[in-house]
Amino acid sequence: MKLIIAANWKMHKTAAETVIFCEQLKRRESEFGGVEVLLCPPFTALAPAASALEGSAIRLGAQNISWEEQGAYTGEIAAPMLKEFGVSHVILGHSERRHIFGEEDVSIRKKLERALQAGLVPILCVGETEAQRKGGETGAVLERQLRAALEGLEGEKVKEMIIAYEPVWAIGSGQAASPGDAADAASLVRRVAEKHLGGGAGGALRVQYGGSVNAGNIGSFVSLPPVNGALVGGASLEVDTFAALVVAAGEAAG
Repeated sequence: MKLIIAANWKMHKTAAETVIFCEQLKRRESEFGGVEVLLCPPFTALAPAASALEGSAIRLGAQNISWEEQGAYTGEIAAPMLKEFGVSHVILGHSERRHIFGEEDVSIRKKLERALQAGLVPILCVGETEAQRKGGETGAVLERQLRAALEGLEGEKVKEMIIAYEPVWAIGSGQAASPGDAADAASLVRRVAEKHLGGGAGGALRVQYGGSVNAGNIGSFVSLPPVNGALVGGASLEVDTFAALVVAAGEAAG
């Protein structure tokens, strides 16, 4: 299964900085082998990123989406607005959206349905907090988040989506999950997806790991069969650092 390495820039980079990054990354593209590369800049940088990436195989993603197609929703971004700039993927349910902005499972499910209807590939983020981990609740938390997002959806419709296991306690902490823990979580994701979707959906999904991933540790994650890539935060903000991570992922996956 093809690896996908996605860069989540969060609230970083102006439009001008984005253009410079994209132009530099394009020059490194020949090093990336069979790895699919995705950049998810802020909304304000999508248009310049799309222009700078023209002619490249590097894909463009967004960090969020509204569950409505249009209307009186101040501050929201609709799917057609994203697709206008060639956006192919969208991150949904990131822990920062859940825990800082209060997004609940029901709203994430509505956004997931909208993304699928619009032909966008959702990257659904799931993960436990440190307290939940210490309490032995990781499995229960992942199953609840996945069930709320996936239950009742058409299995065929979601086989192209991506699920990112991002333990909340690892994001930005410098402390990554162990490869074994990440592989166990990825396997659980597949089992739960198959339980609620059937039809081989659990095996068809690509599952990423995210949380303090870098060029030094990416190989230990993607060399394990249940993990098919990474959702990268801080290590994606510098061209050389991100390019090194992509290269290391490709080499480890062989």
